[in-house]
Amino acid sequence: MTSRWKAPAEGHAWIMGVLNCTPDSFSDGGLFIGTATQVKHAETMMADCAAIIDVGGESTRPGSLPVEPQEEIKRVLPVVEAMAGKGIPVSIDTSKAVVMRAAIAAGACMVNDVTALGGDSNSMTTVAESDVDVCLMHMRGTPLTMQHQVRYGDVVDEVVSFFESRVAACIAAGVAEERIVLDPGIGFGKRLQDNLDLIASIPRLKRLGFPVLMGVSRKSFLGELSGSEVADREPETAAAVTACVLAGADILRVHDVSAQARAIRVASALQPLFAARLA
Repeated sequence: MTSRWKAPAEGHAWIMGVLNCTPDSFSDGGLFIGTATQVKHAETMMADCAAIIDVGGESTRPGSLPVEPQEEIKRVLPVVEAMAGKGIPVSIDTSKAVVMRAAIAAGACMVNDVTALGGDSNSMTTVAESDVDVCLMHMRGTPLTMQHQVRYGDVVDEVVSFFESRVAACIAAGVAEERIVLDPGIGFGKRLQDNLDLIASIPRLKRLGFPVLMGVSRKSFLGELSGSEVADREPETAAAVTACVLAGADILRVHDVSAQARAIRVASALQPLFAARLA
């Protein structure tokens, strides 16, 4: 199995830039409104070394409520069409099959689903019948409930078991193995120590045989560690991104591509040296 999303042997790990077409996302909700503004920001992220842009029309911050599918489509479809028309690789961040279908038809090349294709009974078929890549993320509950009574016996064991089950379901449905990416869901139904344990477990996750995406950018656990507000967490993000790259992460999902691309380049240059020392 070969996936284009495994980090290249030479060069830096892949960068996924975040483009939230929402008024209420935890970090940058409301900052990029209007197709022209959104496309311009996407072009800037691509110029700063992003490999793909993750477009979302529904906030998944803790405590958030879902939006109606047609409202989500209204938010994302114009920008997906415009970006794909300019040759920009687009990931659609959604858990709704109808939004997936609309975005894929408009040119999206990846589905990034926080429910790992389990939140909508039509999602698995939608992805299987297309040729897009898919990122399966681990989350307990929903964004509204995921931080309620968070307890794990062993968070890494649970996430690994979850991925084994979801990957098997994808393959059985006809999704080719080389199209699958795994995301342990940092901050999604996780406590501080759970997040740290999952970052440290990247080598174990990679032994499942699939590229690993890590979304640590500006997350709340960074604020717990440093006391910083969400708008002022780029140094903390760079530290977490570096740890993820050194542990072998293939893709880093970040908000400030320009700032984090520098950290990712340096960490990627150091990663083979760390891997050799730990072998």
